[in-house]
Amino acid sequence: MKYKNLVINNAADLMFGIAPKPVTTRRGLVIGGGQVYTELNFTLPTMTIDDSTLPKVYQHYRDIAEGALARALDMETQGVVLEFETLLEMTKTPKIGIEIVKILNEICEDYYQKYGLKSEIRLTPNDLREFERPAKQRTSALLEPMMKLFEQGMLAGGDLLSIESTGGKEISDEALMMCDIKTEVFALAVLGVRDMQFLWGKIVNLANKHGKIAAGDTACGFGNTAMVLAEKKYIPKVFAALVRVISVVRTIVAIEEGAVGPDKDCGYEGPFLKAITGTPISMEGKTSACAHLSPLGNIAGACADLWSNESVQNIKLLSGMAPTVYMEQLEYDVRLMNEALKAGTAPSHILQGLMVSSDIYTDPQALVLAPENVIRISEELVKGDSYVANARNGALKALDIIEDALQSGKLKLGENEIAYLPLLRDELNTIPDNESDFIEMMLPTLDQSKFIPKEYGL
Repeated sequence: MKYKNLVINNAADLMFGIAPKPVTTRRGLVIGGGQVYTELNFTLPTMTIDDSTLPKVYQHYRDIAEGALARALDMETQGVVLEFETLLEMTKTPKIGIEIVKILNEICEDYYQKYGLKSEIRLTPNDLREFERPAKQRTSALLEPMMKLFEQGMLAGGDLLSIESTGGKEISDEALMMCDIKTEVFALAVLGVRDMQFLWGKIVNLANKHGKIAAGDTACGFGNTAMVLAEKKYIPKVFAALVRVISVVRTIVAIEEGAVGPDKDCGYEGPFLKAITGTPISMEGKTSACAHLSPLGNIAGACADLWSNESVQNIKLLSGMAPTVYMEQLEYDVRLMNEALKAGTAPSHILQGLMVSSDIYTDPQALVLAPENVIRISEELVKGDSYVANARNGALKALDIIEDALQSGKLKLGENEIAYLPLLRDELNTIPDNESDFIEMMLPTLDQSKFIPKEYGL
């Protein structure tokens, strides 16, 4: 890893709305510059996307943007980010995604010119490579439409560039179900890292070419998959907490390749990235319940610079269309955080402290996201000489923190959870410092019909 020290060394400095390296957007948002902004995530209702339905598709996105920005204006919002997460058809056929970006950007520009409302579009194409098995991470023909959507989409008005990339997922999914921590480290710290270096080199080059912002990635397909499995009691929560920590060494690669933030919200690695790199972050919490349940509703906001939701469908609720409703809900949260920031350091820490204390001991996944624990774990995530060593060290520190909380009586876990702790520690302790040694250890144990080593440079 390129980072050997933390940019934020003190938990007291890991605060919502403030980042050492703020990002200024085209229309004047200063993300991480002293206030929190809403980031609204939305999607279509259940419907088919084909040539016959495209007029309805485009109208949905037009209505979403109009409704959200009208509500933002009524609420005297200081600024908002609209995240356009493409659906599969919109990336496979880039002209569809490009047209939607144009529609969103026209409405954003209209509100900016008429009313001074600052807004930006985060463009998040699908990682189409996930839909080939075994995935061809470097040679897939599916890379072409992805990159076309990135480039043409940014020219159409997408200023913040992100993706939920999936390198390593072809072996991660089974590792999660089997609670195989060593294979999960291999998926994230070897395969994931190598794919991130390949993919984000391309994205950053495009962003620099066109003067756009390479924002960041997310390990949603790893960390959030683990969280949802744990929520359904398919796997232990303690295992999911370690996966969250391990995923940091993969997601940070986007920043090492030149991304500047704000990272994408749905992986929850953001606090660690902010501590290590100083870049601003986007986080989601309680308003993600439209798409998935989680144990992180309040604590996720403790150091957010953008406060987001999960994709909410454009469906009618009693008060209005769901994205408009979520715009209001997010904005009220953001107002409270910004009032605390205006009031000074002490009120900000009081509010942050309540966000943390309300969740911290309810679940080990929340415990590792508390600012003081983020700093402790982040120190371990940068001290090694390889991504593998850093992943192992971070996970071991997370185990220490979980065990300390159990011994203090503050964290309560069932025996089925506690039984995994020594097993996970023993497995982690067998992981060597050197990546080559780890690869040599792991390759004979993996089903190589499920992934193609040469697609990762192995």
